[in-house]
Amino acid sequence: MFNFLNRFKYFDVPLLVCTLLLVAAGLATLYATTLSDGSSGVFYRQLIFLGMGLAAFLFLSFFDYHALAKTNRVIYVVLVSLLLYLTVFGSLIRGGRRWVDFGITRFQPAEFIKFTVILGLARLLYLKRGQINSYKTILWSLAYALVPAFLVALEPDLGSALIISGIWLGIILISPIKKKYLAILFLAFLVFAGITWKFVLKDFQKSRIEVFLNPGLDPHGRGYNVRQATIAVGSGEFTGRGLGKGVESQSKFLPERQTDFIFAASSEEIGFLGSASLLCLYFFLLFRLLKIMQKAKDDLGMYLAGGVFFFFFFHVLINIGMNIGLLPVTGIPLPFVSAGGSSLIVCLMLLGVLQNVSVQSKALRF
Repeated sequence: MFNFLNRFKYFDVPLLVCTLLLVAAGLATLYATTLSDGSSGVFYRQLIFLGMGLAAFLFLSFFDYHALAKTNRVIYVVLVSLLLYLTVFGSLIRGGRRWVDFGITRFQPAEFIKFTVILGLARLLYLKRGQINSYKTILWSLAYALVPAFLVALEPDLGSALIISGIWLGIILISPIKKKYLAILFLAFLVFAGITWKFVLKDFQKSRIEVFLNPGLDPHGRGYNVRQATIAVGSGEFTGRGLGKGVESQSKFLPERQTDFIFAASSEEIGFLGSASLLCLYFFLLFRLLKIMQKAKDDLGMYLAGGVFFFFFFHVLINIGMNIGLLPVTGIPLPFVSAGGSSLIVCLMLLGVLQNVSVQSKALRF
């Protein structure tokens, strides 16, 4: 018992406190969105998922990340198989085949595959250290990420596919890769983007990008969500209208106010001051992740921390960007704040792994 408690002294306490503050902010914001229509079930379900996520966080904080990376091969195969199953047999829910229904709850493999891709890529580059500057290693790592990214894009969930691709790119960038490979990768990306636009993207996904480039194209259709989100953000002014008192969110003018556009809903109620405080928490989270990456005891821990950093960086950047009209709408959740059990659990699992990286690096130094 004392041995177990003793290991807590190696925790990254600032990261833990920041995580708990983000969780609390997310619960408060989500609860406020339920006041107008009595949809409190969403809030209480989030509490249940939070309990599951905290249990996973504690377990992974004390589970050796080397052993976890080794078992990841089985998890990867299972999740890719589930993505294939959804592509063929998945039920169409809200325009996509994204959830595996277990009756009492629904499971979203696309969220968990991000966790798996980070583990797999980190272990691959760790085992291939010294061989990163070879086409074989780079292409193998690319295939490892693009297979699930492609299946996720078919759901369709372009946002999550972009996150998976971004995680791969981020991990590659922090590896000792030569600049010529980066130039080749950039050219390959341009070709891939052209093919994706021509043959992969659905018409509604293309229209989102077109509306982003010119919001006036469809202000009452595809551009409606972004228009209402920017109105909500602006109407919050400096101090906000108060929790549960937002006109756009409480009157349901703002679509998806508990998921994709929860930042806009919260900005209306907590204002610039509250939104800036939330952003500061995210900046501090990213800062602590970089610190763990720098102090990791080995390359595996370093790559894991880097992957988790880019996971949160892209989620926050894309979600807030689309809420304020700077990026196209892609359906990416805001970590710890948007409603969604799969997203919340994965976020806590990733930070649990990073706590284990921190514990092992500190224990080694002491």
